[in-house]
Amino acid sequence: MRIAIAGAGNVGRSIAQELIGNGHQVMLIERAPAQLRPERVPEAEWILADACEVSSLEEADVAGCDVVIAATGDDKANLVCSLLAKTEFAVNRVVARVNRAENEWLFTEQWGVDVAVSKPRLMAALVEEAVTVGDLVRLMTFRQGQANLVEITLPSDAPYVGEPVRSVPLPHDSALVAILRGKRVLVPTPDDPLEAADELIFICTAEVEDEVRAVVLGKAADLG
Repeated sequence: MRIAIAGAGNVGRSIAQELIGNGHQVMLIERAPAQLRPERVPEAEWILADACEVSSLEEADVAGCDVVIAATGDDKANLVCSLLAKTEFAVNRVVARVNRAENEWLFTEQWGVDVAVSKPRLMAALVEEAVTVGDLVRLMTFRQGQANLVEITLPSDAPYVGEPVRSVPLPHDSALVAILRGKRVLVPTPDDPLEAADELIFICTAEVEDEVRAVVLGKAADLG
């Protein structure tokens, strides 16, 4: 994929290095000359430009990118960049960094954002995931809450421990996408047995989260 990253600070460079390591073509867009340090990520294409200016994004051929990541330290700049990428250049996937938690409500599809990444929310989710057994933990939200990445760590008394994945009657709009078992990451198949302490990673809509919890843990769904 061709990916443009607005903001070449520590966050932007770290994202670039990770994506390049995964085989993607990355372009870093930075407006501050002092931050323009191609030697830090030599495999990336570097452009000195303002990602909030339509002309700059045109020159960078952002329309030819599969993904745009707004990763500056300024929420206003990230919102403008996201809106331009989506509305002016029809970029398929726009990911935006949220620097201040109180601004998170702004990062919606109205501003062109497909995925908003809030560091405070993500850190809280990771803390919950590390200490919570026997409940559902929301790790990440996609498309403004239409779908979520959630995790359940199986307690030893969960009803489907020892049973194959195919025996778990998951509701519609949910899918088991990975099993974390010790240091291993398993792509589940229908015949894989579930074990106590497995971390089950699901993608599901918010509407069926309670049903997923109820099925996997054998607990009554919270219907509010």
